[in-house]
Amino acid sequence: MNWELPQSVEVQGASYPIRTDYRCILDILTDLSDPEADEQKRALAVLIGLYPDFDDMPPEHYEDALNEGVRFINCDSGDAPHKSPRLVDWEQDYSLMIAPINRVVGREVRSLEYMHWWTFLAAYNEIGDCTLAQVVRIRDHLARGKQLDKSDREWYRKNRHLVDFKRKYTSADDALMKEWGGT
Repeated sequence: MNWELPQSVEVQGASYPIRTDYRCILDILTDLSDPEADEQKRALAVLIGLYPDFDDMPPEHYEDALNEGVRFINCDSGDAPHKSPRLVDWEQDYSLMIAPINRVVGREVRSLEYMHWWTFLAAYNEIGDCTLAQVVRIRDHLARGKQLDKSDREWYRKNRHLVDFKRKYTSADDALMKEWGGT
C-alpha cells in the first residue's frame, strides 16, 4: 500500500521524477485520444509528458518507464486493464467535471498552482449526483445496449450534445470535408 503521493517512479533501479500535476496528466490523456497517433506516438506522449528528464533516460528504460507511467496514471493500480466501454472523454467532459470537483475539494481547483493527479482523481471519484454522473450513466446504458426509461430518453434527447462523444477527425478527414464544402 502506498500512503504517499508519489513524485517519482522506480525504473530498473533508477528513480525518475515525474510530472504529477493533474493538468499534465489531462494533457497526456488528451494526446492519447488523438486519432492520428499510432502506438509509438502514444507511448512518446506518456514518456515525454510524464518524465521531465526523458531526454536523459537510457532507451533500455523506455518500456519499463512507460509501464510505470501508466501505472501512475492509473493510481498505482497493478490490475490488468479490463475492456469496458469508454464512458468519459477527459477533454470533452472537462467543463462538466470541474464544478463537482470544486464542490468536493471546497475551492476552485483551476486556480490552484498545483494539485496532484491522485488528489484530483480522488475528488473526481467522489463527485456524486451531478450532470456528469447523468451523462456517464446514460453513456453506460447506451454502450451496453440497455433500454433508457422514459425520463432518461427525454433527458438524452435534450442533452444529446453532452452525451454523444464528439468525433475527432484526422487532418486528412478535415481536408476531405473542406474539399467537399464542409466545415
